[in-house]
Amino acid sequence: MSSVGSATDLDQMVLPAIPPAHVLSGQVAALQVTDRLHRGTQIVGRFETSGLAGFKIAAQGRPLRVRMALSVDERSVTDWHNGSTEPVSSLPRLIQIRSQGQLRQCVLLRGRRAQAQVAFDLPAEEIPDDGLICVEALDIMEGDGVSEELRQIVGGRLMRDGVAGLRLDKIVFEEVPPADFDPDTLDGCRCELYSLISAGGLANVNRQGPRQLRSGMFVINPVLPGAFGSSGLITLRLGTRAEPASVIPATWRRINSELRWLRHATRKLMRSAAPTVVRIISVRDGDMGRAKRRVQGNITELELPSPARSPLLVMVGAVPGVIPTLESGTSH
Repeated sequence: MSSVGSATDLDQMVLPAIPPAHVLSGQVAALQVTDRLHRGTQIVGRFETSGLAGFKIAAQGRPLRVRMALSVDERSVTDWHNGSTEPVSSLPRLIQIRSQGQLRQCVLLRGRRAQAQVAFDLPAEEIPDDGLICVEALDIMEGDGVSEELRQIVGGRLMRDGVAGLRLDKIVFEEVPPADFDPDTLDGCRCELYSLISAGGLANVNRQGPRQLRSGMFVINPVLPGAFGSSGLITLRLGTRAEPASVIPATWRRINSELRWLRHATRKLMRSAAPTVVRIISVRDGDMGRAKRRVQGNITELELPSPARSPLLVMVGAVPGVIPTLESGTSH
């Protein structure tokens, strides 16, 4: 065995992944660093709790776009790696996605089969010469740079240790594409698919139409340059729909015929007030004050600037018997 300096013949040179790099497994050489991430074979890995993954990417002085696919399933529970069989919490998870030490987006996940999309750009000056790009998933209660006001407001409404069991299904590193986004309006589900909003995660990424806001909150994320919502101003249309009969408490008003109940619920819905936006809170800076709102019948239109540096958390007031929905988003 010969040696030159501190290297030996036993040292293996790790070649960085060349963009566009689609990382689908935790067994690839480009995944150089893990902290509380258990590597997978058909997924990149599963987080034990808040943790980090570091990838060696040949950026060659260029900015990169990073796209991630995250999900939760029946194993996404605290202490899953030690064989815990506790049931998945019904409370939502609010998770920070950071890269190179900076907050990029937040995802709100609820339920057993929720999937979320994350997308952000890394400027060339944030990528070191060795090409190591670190991505962190942190519970909203951890780390610095998060408003204490926000933490106090959401503390009792979220799952503890929200990153526990979170799956990192896929991560893509690619050159920043040219701006070519055509639609100026997306329905609620498409808004979530394109990571403009996060409202609990989509169980079916092909679903279209309004997005139910069962958690009573949703996140508006900083948008990519040239992508939907990047023009500087967005309008979100919030509506309501009747709660299914099976989850309405039985009362003397509830009639035996489900068809009659549905008719009653429809009439009730048409007379109900539009959803109320209680607060808008910057994850970094706290309460944003009152945004511009318009009420038309059963619809509340919320108009606000596209967030640039910090995700926004929107709190929606509860209305008995109905579910608030995100009907659509429009980029001006």
